[in-house]
Amino acid sequence: MEIIKGILKAIDILFIIYMLYYVVICILAYTRTKNITKHYPRTKFAVLIPARNEENVIACLIDSLEKQNYPKELYDIFVIPNNCIDSTEEIARAKDTNIINISIPVRSKGDVLKYTFKYLQDENYDAYVIFDADNIVHPDFLNRMNDSILNGYRVAQGFRDTKNAQDSWISNCYAIHYWMQNLFLNKVRMNLNLSSFINGTGVMITKDFIEENKYEVNTVTEDIELSAQCALNNEKVAFIHDAITYDEQVTTLKESIRQRLRWSIGTVQCLNIYGEKLFKAKSFIGNDMLLFLLAIVIQLLGTMSYIMHFLLAVFTKLPINLTNRVLSILIGYLASIILSIITLKLTNKNILKNIKGILTFPIFIFTWIPINVIALFKKKCNWKQIKHTKCINIDDMLNLRGSILK
Repeated sequence: MEIIKGILKAIDILFIIYMLYYVVICILAYTRTKNITKHYPRTKFAVLIPARNEENVIACLIDSLEKQNYPKELYDIFVIPNNCIDSTEEIARAKDTNIINISIPVRSKGDVLKYTFKYLQDENYDAYVIFDADNIVHPDFLNRMNDSILNGYRVAQGFRDTKNAQDSWISNCYAIHYWMQNLFLNKVRMNLNLSSFINGTGVMITKDFIEENKYEVNTVTEDIELSAQCALNNEKVAFIHDAITYDEQVTTLKESIRQRLRWSIGTVQCLNIYGEKLFKAKSFIGNDMLLFLLAIVIQLLGTMSYIMHFLLAVFTKLPINLTNRVLSILIGYLASIILSIITLKLTNKNILKNIKGILTFPIFIFTWIPINVIALFKKKCNWKQIKHTKCINIDDMLNLRGSILK
């Protein structure tokens, strides 16, 4: 029994140290702000849009890209249809965009990008930017990514915003989740001159980086895997907070669980592939990435410890203070709400218009526990389409964003 108590105490200490690390990082980060010097447009971009059955939304993304405040001769748009059975390709052709037809079987976005980089390797581009087909893009996105390259960065992540935050409590929780990631994962690391994390869409990668490092991703989360590869090579990923992409989030719990299960399985895959290498890298950036990949394990250890403390009290017939148990859950709930409010204040979002997400965000996070348990034991994940339907004009989105900030 004493051995069990000792193990639980060690887990508790480990959990506290892990949380303190992120708290200290955040406090240090907001003592300074790293600014990116603005430059005249010089970079020639290939804008890449992998698309699978996205006929409902692809037109709005292309329209937003055509409205970039960037010289037209310095960027080309490429739509890469894959496994489509709808009109995605026809709509993209009608918009007079370039089409890349993939001639080999592909299973994931990573496979699509790998094929595309090889397809374009002899073309005269300086860098690639990658979007999901359901996105719309702020008019200054390419300008800000041009700045990041001319400030010396070869990989950069933009600010991931949401175009349907108020559609349901789930989409509102997703929005808060990404706003938190923008601030407390990426902006803080940018301010501390560390490496930020690639987050799926709104990503810039220079051509010379691809030529030097290739693009070999094998997990279902190509963004996390590329982040790990950058950390291993001590390649700093920039976070460009004013390069904004508006993403469509799922609106139901069922879809959310399916999507987050894929994310968690991919994270575990990356931990298995890169965990030991990152530990041996002996760099702060590598260790920081390793701690990020360990988040699933740490969360489950903390949950297990809480449950085991309760069961231990039951089986040893110790008095159980239910008041303290309820109070600890209440404190955790309130802490989550306070963190959500701080996030909204720092990102200039309207608190009242996001109140359903603020109040339900702790539930959203709690549902990640069974997802992560499954992810630890489920080795593979088949990609399943999430249907996107919200096609919004970028001008309307900017007007809506302005009203939400009020």
